[in-house]
Amino acid sequence: MSKSLVVLPANEERECCAPLGQVLLPQRQGYGPLCCEPLSRQPLSLEQAEQVAPLLKALGDPIRLRLMSLVASRPGGEACVCDLTGDFDLSQPTISHHLKVLHEEGLLDREKRGVWVYYKVHSQAMASLGTLIGYPGPANALGGERRGVANS
Repeated sequence: MSKSLVVLPANEERECCAPLGQVLLPQRQGYGPLCCEPLSRQPLSLEQAEQVAPLLKALGDPIRLRLMSLVASRPGGEACVCDLTGDFDLSQPTISHHLKVLHEEGLLDREKRGVWVYYKVHSQAMASLGTLIGYPGPANALGGERRGVANS
């Protein structure tokens, strides 16, 4: 069963994720809704790290990372397993397994249509992960310069 992303109505979101700018992550079994600051603002707690790590681990496999990219870049932002098998030197069951892992971590949504299953990137989960690991680079964090980029 898929881990669903906890999306709260706007009035409840403020109570959970106040102040604004916190990240709401997919809910994991045994944990309640999890909000956290982006990594560049505040260190993760152990509970937050335990919830985020499996998501990143799922994306840490080159096949799954490529599958995410292929699904997201398809017209309509969705793909069937049958659309993806030609992009890999892997069997259809192996590709289905990788898609299942991404779905179970809440990164892909799926819908069965006849004998095929169509996958779509769970945009809110990806946006949350992007916000979490994105580095806005406050000017004073690195002595006024970003690594590898000189001030102009």
